[in-house]
Formats: sequence, C-alpha cells, structure tokens
Amino acid sequence: MRLEPLHTDDLVLAELGARLARTRLERNMDQRKLATEAGVSKRTVERLEAGEPVKMSSFIRVLRALGLLDHLDQLVPEPLPSPIERLKTSGRQRKRASGRRGGKPESRRTESWTWSNAPKGDEEA
Repeated sequence: MRLEPLHTDDLVLAELGARLARTRLERNMDQRKLATEAGVSKRTVERLEAGEPVKMSSFIRVLRALGLLDHLDQLVPEPLPSPIERLKTSGRQRKRASGRRGGKPESRRTESWTWSNAPKGDEEA
C-alpha cells in the first residue's frame, strides 16, 4: 500500500510495521534474533511490527539491524539552501588571496616614507 497524506497515524504505523515484518522474514530472521541484533527487547519488535508506537531510538536500532538505516536519507533529505541564502553567502567565501590593486609593488616604490604630515620638501632633516 502506498502511504498517503490523508492516512491516519495508526494506518501509517501499521503499514510501516508490516513492511518491517516482511523485510525481517525476507532476511530469514525471527523476532528474537532481530531484537538481539538491534539491542531491543523482543516485545519492542512485536509492538513495532504490530504498528504500535515505540521510541524513535528503538525504531532506528531495528532499521540499522535490518540494513535499512540509509533509507532515512530518502525519508527526510537534508534541506538545500534557498537561492537567496546561496546569494548571501557566495560573496563571503574567498576563492583566492587578494593582491594589491593598482600602484607599484612595495619593493619598487621610489619615494621615501616619513613620519611627518608635512608636504614633501618641508621635512626636517
């Protein structure tokens, strides 16, 4: 059965439980073995397969034991930044070091530097 937005929570839990039970059986595992590999009680596996609510951590452990944990990426994909956020941050990331713009490099300057604010030629010797 395909899960639809209008399905009740109980119906969704029952369908997920049935899918987990079928996956367990396809892997030729009994509930006790799955519970042991997942680190949960056999009763937790029974409740999960019956569509009863269980702790999220128990659900994750069972998915891991069945080799299905990577499917959570499809269930809740990592959100991508919005185009506006990408524009805001793209200007802040440096791609390379900045050099001096215009003028001569420091080593090629011909004028001498002094501490006074007086115009050139008025320096005290």
